[in-house]
Amino acid sequence: MAETEQDNALQIDIRTYQPEDQPTVDDLYVNGLLEGAISPNDTGADIDHIAEGYLHDERANFWVAEADGKVVGMIGVAPDTDHVAEIRRLRVYADCWGKGIRTALLKTAVAFCRHHGYLKVVLDTRYHRGEAMQLFEDNGFQHHRDRSVPGKEQIEFFFDIYRDHGGEED
Repeated sequence: MAETEQDNALQIDIRTYQPEDQPTVDDLYVNGLLEGAISPNDTGADIDHIAEGYLHDERANFWVAEADGKVVGMIGVAPDTDHVAEIRRLRVYADCWGKGIRTALLKTAVAFCRHHGYLKVVLDTRYHRGEAMQLFEDNGFQHHRDRSVPGKEQIEFFFDIYRDHGGEED
């Protein structure tokens, strides 16, 4: 599934991950670590094994965003339960924020979830900054709760697909 979005005269292409994207995906992962540290309950194994973790299950996927021919962002979707999908690893280089890339990645992930019959999409973040919170809320996600898990504070969001009547049907 490839989608294109024009925003601020920037051509954005969202496409499924390819093995040659791995060095940039690794860099996006490391750049997205809060305070440069991996939390105790995050091994990053999914980043090391994207094909096995996301591309061998028809109800999972991993995309990258290209702008001006370079990979600048990523996002993954994996089943949480039969009816709930989890968005993982939403990362975009900071110098590309505000150009619609994060929104394009979120919309791609939600459209995929809708197409595959999920009823709800969940995601969590460690970022308390208003910008991240606003991004999720602007894209239809609702703040569910804040909670402590070993090694980190986590903010959880959800998107009810069955209540969303404004999206496109695939």
